[in-house]
Amino acid sequence: MPKDLKVLRQRAATLRAEGETLNQELTELQAVAEPTEEQTARIEAIESRLAAWEQEAAETAETLERAEAEARRTALAGQLGQRVGRIVIGTPAGADPARTGGFASLAAFATTVATAQTPGAHDQAAAQSRLAEAMGLMAAGPSGPIHQERGSSDGFQVPPAFREAIYELMIEDDLSIFTAVDSEPTASNAVTVLTDESTPWGSTGVQAHWRAEGSRMDPSAIDTKTKSVKLHELYAFVLATEELLEDAPRLNARLTRSAARAITWKASEAIVTGTGAGQPLGWMQSPALVTVAKESGQAAGSIVAANVAKMYARMRPSALTRARWYINSDVLPELMTMTLGDRPIWTPPATGFQNAPGGVLFGRAVVPVEHCETLGTVGDIQLVDPLGYYSPRKQNGVTFAESMHLYFDYNLRAFRWTFRMGGQPHLSAPIAPAKGTATTSDFVVLATRA
Repeated sequence: MPKDLKVLRQRAATLRAEGETLNQELTELQAVAEPTEEQTARIEAIESRLAAWEQEAAETAETLERAEAEARRTALAGQLGQRVGRIVIGTPAGADPARTGGFASLAAFATTVATAQTPGAHDQAAAQSRLAEAMGLMAAGPSGPIHQERGSSDGFQVPPAFREAIYELMIEDDLSIFTAVDSEPTASNAVTVLTDESTPWGSTGVQAHWRAEGSRMDPSAIDTKTKSVKLHELYAFVLATEELLEDAPRLNARLTRSAARAITWKASEAIVTGTGAGQPLGWMQSPALVTVAKESGQAAGSIVAANVAKMYARMRPSALTRARWYINSDVLPELMTMTLGDRPIWTPPATGFQNAPGGVLFGRAVVPVEHCETLGTVGDIQLVDPLGYYSPRKQNGVTFAESMHLYFDYNLRAFRWTFRMGGQPHLSAPIAPAKGTATTSDFVVLATRA
């Protein structure tokens, strides 16, 4: 995916989210019978921003549509650059040969490598010449030569543009748990972070005090703690038959999209349920998790309005505007028929289901995911602030290697992707409120109803 296209898609997603938030806030303020001066001023500010927002959104949508159309044409041009057979000599229009080796696609590179390493292939010499040409193209690039020889084990470094394509596919879903959490790149295999979980009303950390004239000030200090977040290796190891290698389009789809989907799903699963042993610590296993008890006499396998109301009340107040409901799809019928008195509390979003595929509950998006447990089990419905979860990731993204030697006698080719990431909630425990006894957190779930 071109960098400009990725930026445009991110800009469009940001504008969609801003528009949803502004419209929701405006609706709530306009519902106030006697608004204060501050609320009236806020309504005017929102309406003014929405007027500018509409123009920005329209211009961004138009620019994005043109960019996507150009990207489709470029991809088609790259496909037309192929000649009949297994050797691809075309390069996508505008592509940097130092980053692609002059290949039109990842499949083109893989099939050329396969031919070059197959003794007796009628076009083996042409494939080897093609790879030598690629080595020359990439030698001037930042990643160094494409070909590395280690005695009898010859290997071919995948051009960086194709390695990055897999990572871009992993992060293009705006609703994915993997992309929603608080992440940052790092060159290290472990990240040390300073945390400050003190509250303004607590007894530790920075404090404010009233002072009588002439009296002494009581000092306070930041209450920081050090914790280390280790990055763990996640991999996808795939075997491809020579028959599949003959079909470059199918190979490209399997190598790129399938690997990206598999890594993303496994990473997201760890963010939710990871044990912390050899993998990230998921929020479901974290001491920061808040579990809301079921109602007295509540039927097994059910969710009632009081459950979600109490879950909403246990979300950290400052995180409510970012929170999402993650649910198992089994939960949807429970939500869609749920009412408080005679009023439904689940609604389809007015702007469509793009940002809330499961509708809206108490004003927050409902997102069905495969990482939630089935109906009636703890974790079937989760109220989460994704930015409450910290996930450092290796800055070089996904690394990719290919070998013909491992399964040579089976006529199979081996492909391997590795990706390093860590993760754990920012909070180490639920937060005690200034007044009251019910703790709050960035992660709230409903207890089992058996």
